[in-house]
Parts: sequence; structure tokens; C-alpha cells
Amino acid sequence: MKIAVRKRRAPSIIIVSLVDILTILLIFFVVSTTFKKDQPEVQINLPESATATTQPAQSEHAIVSVNEADEVRLDGNPLPVEELEAAVRNLPAARKTTLALEADKKASFGTIIKVMDALKLAGVKNLPAFTQGGK
Repeated sequence: MKIAVRKRRAPSIIIVSLVDILTILLIFFVVSTTFKKDQPEVQINLPESATATTQPAQSEHAIVSVNEADEVRLDGNPLPVEELEAAVRNLPAARKTTLALEADKKASFGTIIKVMDALKLAGVKNLPAFTQGGK
């Protein structure tokens, strides 16, 4: 009596379904990252100006912002008005010359004047302000 001996096949991994899954994951991550919008740090309602001009964006600029609650921020970091002069003095010269003021139209006039005084004492000569275009 003869007994048939079968040869064992080496185990193999089918990677077709693995490639499909990885392709779907790659498409998901690409789509989810391209549709993400930048969220503003501070919500500010800018005042309107009929004589405002649009300036080209500069890569290295510093922004002093004042919101409606009279909170002062330098590049998004909260800062008391009293320490603003020292903080601006410590900025590199390239960033100090491109510094701009972004104030909410409901911010108190006194706080904006204090900020402008601190910036002038820190050596800022030209202080552009963010505004909305007039209608």
C-alpha cells in the first residue's frame, strides 16, 4: 500500500489587502490635513479706514494686539502694558522695524495710547495699524 505524501507549501502573506488599507489611510490623512483652517488666536474686530493701503506680507514681523477687554499681547503672548516697552526693546532690530498695532475698535482709547507711548519709548518710529478697508 502506497501512502501519498504531499509537499507542504511555504506560508505566504497576501499583501494586496494591506496595500489597499494603507492607501485608504494615506488618502484620509492627506485630505484631513489639507482642509484644516488656521484658527485665529485673538478675535479682533478691526476699525474701518477709507485711506488704508494694503501692504505685502513680510515674513519676520511682530504684532502688538489689544482686544476689546484691553488685554495687550505681543505676538500672541499676553503682556502687561508696563512690561511692553522692555519686551519690544529686546526684540531683534528686523522685527522691531516691522512691528504693527492691531487693536479692536471696542478697545479703550486710554489703553491704545499707553501701548503707543510704550512703543515710542522702545524706539519704534513707524507704527502701522491693521484696519479694514472702507466701503
